[in-house]
Amino acid sequence: MFLNNTTNNHHTVSISDDETDELGRMRVRARRKRKKLGNRRLIRKLLVKYWMLLIIIPAAFLLFYETTRIGLRPSASNNIATTSGNQDDDRSSPTLIEEIRVKTNLNRLDPTTHVVAGVRERCLKLLPSEKLEQLEIPVEEESSLPIREILYISGNDASFVGGNATLSQLRAEDIRFNLFTGNQTFEERDRSFEVKETTTVHCGFYSMDGGFRISDEDKSFMQGCKVVVSTCAFGGGDDLYQPIGMSQASLKKVCYVAFWDEITLKAQELVGRRVGDNGFIGKWRVVVVQDLPFSDQRLNGKIPKMLTHRLFPQAKYSIWVDSKSQFRRDPLGVLEALLWRTNSILAISEHGARSSLYDEAKAVVKKNKAKPEEVEVQLNQYKKDGLPGDKRFNGKKALCEASVIVRKLTPLSNLLMCVWFNEVVRFTSRDQLSFPYVLWRLKAFKNINTFPVCTRKDLVNSMGHIRKAKPLQK
Repeated sequence: MFLNNTTNNHHTVSISDDETDELGRMRVRARRKRKKLGNRRLIRKLLVKYWMLLIIIPAAFLLFYETTRIGLRPSASNNIATTSGNQDDDRSSPTLIEEIRVKTNLNRLDPTTHVVAGVRERCLKLLPSEKLEQLEIPVEEESSLPIREILYISGNDASFVGGNATLSQLRAEDIRFNLFTGNQTFEERDRSFEVKETTTVHCGFYSMDGGFRISDEDKSFMQGCKVVVSTCAFGGGDDLYQPIGMSQASLKKVCYVAFWDEITLKAQELVGRRVGDNGFIGKWRVVVVQDLPFSDQRLNGKIPKMLTHRLFPQAKYSIWVDSKSQFRRDPLGVLEALLWRTNSILAISEHGARSSLYDEAKAVVKKNKAKPEEVEVQLNQYKKDGLPGDKRFNGKKALCEASVIVRKLTPLSNLLMCVWFNEVVRFTSRDQLSFPYVLWRLKAFKNINTFPVCTRKDLVNSMGHIRKAKPLQK
């Protein structure tokens, strides 16, 4: 309906309510149409720009899926394990992701690098290959170190009141000691940190009945080692990875020794790794240990890790490699780079994540790697002894990561290993907690090379633990 108004010669137009509603609906439809067209244009632009991703992502997912299904069979590689424990236990295989990780890391020789002053450099600077072949073990010189001789405490079984006694007979500090360790009192502990020309210390192998038995044939082989690369796997938790990257000179001069128990021996036989008649698997001499002294397999593993000088009495140098890693560098070249070149008697990696042992203690508890009450006892003792919370000692990071240990077997470095071993027996088996304390107590120990994490990564291919180690039933 239209109305004309001519009062002031102006014309106005009125629109009915129905027509107003219809016009509003038309505008809404127009906006929706424009929005729809805009979305389509945006989708077309995205398709044109990213069409390759739509092909690559599904293809990569399909490839990963097929690889996890058929690409990594347990029997496909002698370096991928599938079985845990002994034959009487339920068998279990590592997850497919673990298999992929192991397969990816295995046998890599590519160098690890980092940027220094804007220039990318190799983390571990080894000599050229032709010089590695000519490396000789240095002639022993007159030692200027403050310790000339270590006497190891031993005793007869009747005088010992440690781990074989009932709990009611034991003081709190005695519970973790046994016929292998000897019963170190707190007074003897304090004296063991005194650096003297002749030092007496507990250092395992206390009694002939203490355990960790090795065959005479293996002992004879170990007596002939001057330079040793060693590892161990107790409880069937890890596989044996063949060392790579060594020179012909090192192959002739270096012993490679892996310590196993019966559980690991059976687990490895089930995946096709059998010790030959000559006692070897590949380059590793496999030493099967009988009668391990601790029910805690982590403590058993500290024996070959820390007491190398007790197992190889004629050796001059040693390199320890955790069983979760594959050693991939020339041993003599590593000794030259980390010890001889820096005039050090011990080389160990800085910790990658933390600097203070007190921060490490919190992480150990949080990750359930030790009981909170055990950690508390250890920290309380260290605080009582006056250990500072400093994150650096002598200009070096206080906390270290001990999966690779390179050392010259001198009386001073042997003492450090003995007192370190006694700390992990007395308190927790988390050796990273006790190492800063030991360094702090041994004021005379200056010849240490704490190398950066990237150097440690260049030394080994990291595999991680394949299975959970089986505890001993003692």
